[in-house]
Amino acid sequence: MGSLYYFNVTVHVLAALVWLGGMFFLALVGAPVLRAVENLELRQKLFDQLGMRFRSVGWIALGVLLVTGLLNLQFRGLLSWRVLTDPAFVRSPWGMAFTVKMAAVAVMLIIEGYHDWVLGPRAGRVVAGSPEALTLRRRASLYARISAICGVIIVLAAIRLARP
Repeated sequence: MGSLYYFNVTVHVLAALVWLGGMFFLALVGAPVLRAVENLELRQKLFDQLGMRFRSVGWIALGVLLVTGLLNLQFRGLLSWRVLTDPAFVRSPWGMAFTVKMAAVAVMLIIEGYHDWVLGPRAGRVVAGSPEALTLRRRASLYARISAICGVIIVLAAIRLARP
């Protein structure tokens, strides 16, 4: 495999760092700092602005991951329906790791989509500090955690794919 393949893998890994690193930054640094803001309207506005900004960056990173992931399969000669659905391939250690990774990607995309395009905007529109706002914030936090767990599963499966 040539330098184009390694460049593509590098871009893939960097996009994963942006996406997953951003999620962990928000969970471990951003959210705790914003929860300390006493003015509820300001806190909600800052959460909303931070979420909207990361939503743009995160979805661009996810798009890059999807494109570079497909290219990685093409470079390895695996971007074929016949190969990917072959029972022997699916039962192989590489095929099982790939299947786990793709399942986690699918779940993560659904969760992220719901979190970013439904829960987040809804939470930004309700009255700050209201029972509805608290419920939406808790639900959004839960979905973000599930998405982060999917991200960790994806990374573990990717390590397994790279180091069979």
